[in-house]
Amino acid sequence: MIEWERDRETLHVRDVDNAAVAVRGEFAVVDDAVEMPRPIDESVVVTASELQFPHAVCYAFALGSDDRYELDPHGDPVALPPGEYVVDVDAEIKVYLQFTGRAIIEQTDDFESIVVSFPERTRVTLGFRSRNELPVGSMTVPDEPAAIAEAITHLGAAHRTDGPDRTYPTLRGHPPLLEPGDELEISDCLRADVPETGIELAVPPRYEPLYVTAPLAYYLQASVHVTDTLEGADCPDGARLRLPEQGVERHLPAMPALESDVERLLRKTFFLDCLVRNAGPYGTALGECSVLDALGLDSETLYEAPPDERLAAYLDVPFEAIEHRLPEWHLATYVCPSYDSLETLPFLLDRMSLIYRPRTTELEGKELVERSLEEFYRGRGGLEDGGGVAAGAPSGTAIDARTPTESGVELEADDRARASTGQVASVDIVKPELRHGRTHGWLAEGVPIDVFKSAPEAYRNRLDYLERAEEGESTSIRVVLNDPEMAGEHDDVAAIYRRRARERSMDVTVEESLETAELARLFESENDFVHYIGHCETCGLCCPDGSLSISSLDRCRTQTFFLNACGSFYEGKTLVEKGSVAGAVTFTKVLNDHAIKVGSAFATFLVYGFSIERAMRLARRRIMMGKDYAVVGDGTHSLAQGTNPFPTTITIEPLPDGQRARSRSRRTGSRTDSRSASTTRSRPRSSGDADTARYLVTFDCYSTRTTGSYYVPHAEATAATLCGNESNFVLSAPELAALLENTEAAVIYDGDVYWSRELCARFRG
Repeated sequence: MIEWERDRETLHVRDVDNAAVAVRGEFAVVDDAVEMPRPIDESVVVTASELQFPHAVCYAFALGSDDRYELDPHGDPVALPPGEYVVDVDAEIKVYLQFTGRAIIEQTDDFESIVVSFPERTRVTLGFRSRNELPVGSMTVPDEPAAIAEAITHLGAAHRTDGPDRTYPTLRGHPPLLEPGDELEISDCLRADVPETGIELAVPPRYEPLYVTAPLAYYLQASVHVTDTLEGADCPDGARLRLPEQGVERHLPAMPALESDVERLLRKTFFLDCLVRNAGPYGTALGECSVLDALGLDSETLYEAPPDERLAAYLDVPFEAIEHRLPEWHLATYVCPSYDSLETLPFLLDRMSLIYRPRTTELEGKELVERSLEEFYRGRGGLEDGGGVAAGAPSGTAIDARTPTESGVELEADDRARASTGQVASVDIVKPELRHGRTHGWLAEGVPIDVFKSAPEAYRNRLDYLERAEEGESTSIRVVLNDPEMAGEHDDVAAIYRRRARERSMDVTVEESLETAELARLFESENDFVHYIGHCETCGLCCPDGSLSISSLDRCRTQTFFLNACGSFYEGKTLVEKGSVAGAVTFTKVLNDHAIKVGSAFATFLVYGFSIERAMRLARRRIMMGKDYAVVGDGTHSLAQGTNPFPTTITIEPLPDGQRARSRSRRTGSRTDSRSASTTRSRPRSSGDADTARYLVTFDCYSTRTTGSYYVPHAEATAATLCGNESNFVLSAPELAALLENTEAAVIYDGDVYWSRELCARFRG
């Protein structure tokens, strides 16, 4: 759902997920709700001589011909001759302009906006399409594998197309909800929306292979059957992919090898669709498109081909031939293969998550400390990291309420644990066997490290907050300081939230020394984020008059939270069970100095659009015992939207003297992430001498929410890059300073994590 309102010379547009776009100019609204030759959620007709939009990738398409124009991020304005056009502005909310006549498209001098101007006042239709949607209906499904297979078949009804364009996140709707019941109930509307793709998937009648293959079936819009319902099937231990009209049949192995085959097949198919889609009307110049020529694939033929014919061509491509160019998949979720997990399936598929069976092993001795230190020192100059990999049988080990010194880490004399005199809860944690994926979620028994510990309630709760967001109120942030000795973090984060509130619609309130009843009312009130700074003991969050056990709340109406207190895991987990979507917690005692570092960094990344999980993953890089911090609930959830639609991380590495005069830019596809166009710009580059200090700059742009998008980084980019693939450039210090000044990004440099604009002065001459 999209709503718009006019405020003087600005048209404010917002969707239910709090994404927003502002259209500025002297315009008059003359009509609304008209059709356009593009899929849209809302439209309005205006008359204007000039319209201004946020900086984004921008294309113009001539209707009635194949002419297409692209605004070069580093080039001249685009002058459109007389004709009828659709202009595509790929902002947080997709914007389309349809008009007849001449126009000029250009960027402002500060690269912050795009301006579309006309020689005279012109009638323009503005169309808007949300990147996020509520579920399209629901199905009732009994505890029977055959019924679940049929339900999975109909989850693909959410796609707006069965062509390669479904790789665009705006053309994949949220799948229908799955409700438990005694009989299978699928509405006629959903049945009618499922296309005949000619793709069939047969699996054994067990939950494990049904869940593992669900992401592949959903994306391919395949007809799923258990093996005894597909005529001629004989794969009791594995699965089978069939394209009857193409005469193609591909056998897939039994578990656990089935997981790897599904992962490879989905990644390959999705990637090739991302390349083939550029032959269509929404195409762009992708740096990865040369892969098609190397494989001998004709994008125009494949774009027009039916789904089964296109998939048959992809199946002939060896995975090894393109593996080095594939983006690392953005999300993997480890799901207990049972009927109780059924309701979470649509939410995982909406995020295009891979699904694996959960497997764990025991953490041995001081392994947790060793893994924390290894990640800390590895991260002193490295990239974002999602955690380690382990294997084994389920088991657990307790994290005692000890300081890191007691765990074997030497600390400075003035370091002090953030703990009261009471007992801090201990958590039995396990080491997960992590499979392919950049971000990892856990929907099973146990509390593993290196994952966000989710719960079925988190996804349902998110729907409630989406519906609340329709009211269009500002984001409410509450900071609670319940120990005056921790005022350092309180002052830092309050300043961060207030500074961001000047740029975004945020209502920031600071509270101190709340008693139990007051803190309970705070969590039970409608708030978007609560940042609690204080103590936590086994009996709950500490207050001046006692402790608040979250289990005593009737209902939590706080969307997200950070309980920056020792051993807050169980209280955070209960907040999710009571109504929250996600939050950050600790497993054990944490040092006050460390808590301040993590708290301030987490606050910054959160309000600039990073997901809860990614904000915490970056923030905890700042301390040695980073694995003491974790996320509960749906870690892919974001509190706010950044200026760029895709949260970006930049890694800066000084080049040795011998490398300073080498080629100034290069692109790699070695490590990756995912989503639509996050365009950024640097100012004109300085000439500089060959011996000027130079830096290898790596852009890492992705979101777990919008797989299939692309971005155009700052600096020398000549083509767009799929989100999840990195872009690397060599820049001088003045060029780097200009880039940081004009980019909103987390920056990894010299062993720490910064916000881009805070760091740019360091590189100015």
